[in-house]
Amino acid sequence: MNIIILGAGKVGKTLIKHMSNEDHDIVVIDTNGQKIDDVVNQYDVIGVVGNGGSYDILMEAGVEDADLIICVTASDELNILAGLMAKKMGTRHTIARVRNPDYLRQRDFMRDQLGFSMIINPELEAASEIRRALAFPSAVKVETFARGKVELAEFYVDQESKLVGVSLSELHNVSKTNILVCAVSHNEEVIIPDGNYMIKAGDHLHITGAHRDLVHFCLDVGINTHRVKNVLIVGGGKIAYYLTKFLAIAGIKVKIIEKDLERCKELSKKLPFATIIYADGSDEEILLEEGIENTDAFLALTGLDEENLILSLYAKNLYRRKTVAKVTRMNFTGLTDSLKVDSIVAPKQIIAGQIIRYVRAKMNKDDDSSVKTLYKLVDGEVEASEFVATEKIKFLGKTLNELSLNNNVLIATISRGDEIIVPKGNTTIEKDDHVIVISKGITMKSLNDILRS
Repeated sequence: MNIIILGAGKVGKTLIKHMSNEDHDIVVIDTNGQKIDDVVNQYDVIGVVGNGGSYDILMEAGVEDADLIICVTASDELNILAGLMAKKMGTRHTIARVRNPDYLRQRDFMRDQLGFSMIINPELEAASEIRRALAFPSAVKVETFARGKVELAEFYVDQESKLVGVSLSELHNVSKTNILVCAVSHNEEVIIPDGNYMIKAGDHLHITGAHRDLVHFCLDVGINTHRVKNVLIVGGGKIAYYLTKFLAIAGIKVKIIEKDLERCKELSKKLPFATIIYADGSDEEILLEEGIENTDAFLALTGLDEENLILSLYAKNLYRRKTVAKVTRMNFTGLTDSLKVDSIVAPKQIIAGQIIRYVRAKMNKDDDSSVKTLYKLVDGEVEASEFVATEKIKFLGKTLNELSLNNNVLIATISRGDEIIVPKGNTTIEKDDHVIVISKGITMKSLNDILRS
């Protein structure tokens, strides 16, 4: 595909990193010449220095022949303007990052009436990810597939875990639940395991199954599954705003500590059901005074990565409850092991994964069997993709034993109607099945890609 990326910031660079290896012709636009030089020298892309809202700059970038423009600058208004101009000038598909909560109600209008293919809001998506993590506090991260019927949860194995020393083929002796360990990461090593893999302390297990099976698995292996009833948040930004609205619906009490007085007043008006504290959340006395020791979950959502990580580490050492830290720098996302923070949320990484899923779907010749859901796991080294099996799939009705699967590809779960199937050798894939595939080092565009060429 011919793709234009407007904005060479953190999101833009993440997209470039992943998509430059996927057979696309990419042009990057940014007003900062140094950023353009950096991406051009590092990746196989063309750079254009200038304002992406300018007709001449868009023409220079080849907007007339572009299949897609992805507008991810820091300005919502510029992203919307450039997307509208590109659409009128001939670009087939347009994606814009829009972060202002005031524009939230206009997302449907932008898609339906203005022709945007996708409107993405990183803070809203990050809030959704945190909400899922709080619904399953024993997990590091929780992703959903098949309209919420299937979950992929990441669990950390500590020294005292019943799982240490257990091979995956013997896991049924510890828990009878219908789950599958589909990926294991330990330090920087990532594998898609077979039944011989022996679980070690320090492993991160990525496990698929229905929510009830994952909960039963936690109970069987002694992982705490207490329900979160109250939350303490440091930082009253957009993520805190969206998340508080989500949590209020679930009946969870929220207290936000914010050091900007005007923002506190604004939040008090918009979130009358939450407790807003005007104070410095990095002050230990403030945290103790506001009951950090008695809260079920502590979330550090300030604008500073280092502050979020340190606060989460402090909270984790103080009490054994759920801690979540927001980070913007991609090199901080792998610090959960060394810092013992339960969950790290990276908004930019989340929306990069959503955009990549959209691009993969548009590339697929088998259209109906294209990617429906895609998550990047373990710092992007592993992908979890959801496909719907259509009549264009070559192996409908065949057992998995009959198929020659690519290396580092695993069929993790099949959702068939109301049934959740953890596949075995005699399992078949049928029309309309939702199939969750785990892959490492392979670009999955269609369900047919699980087979060796």
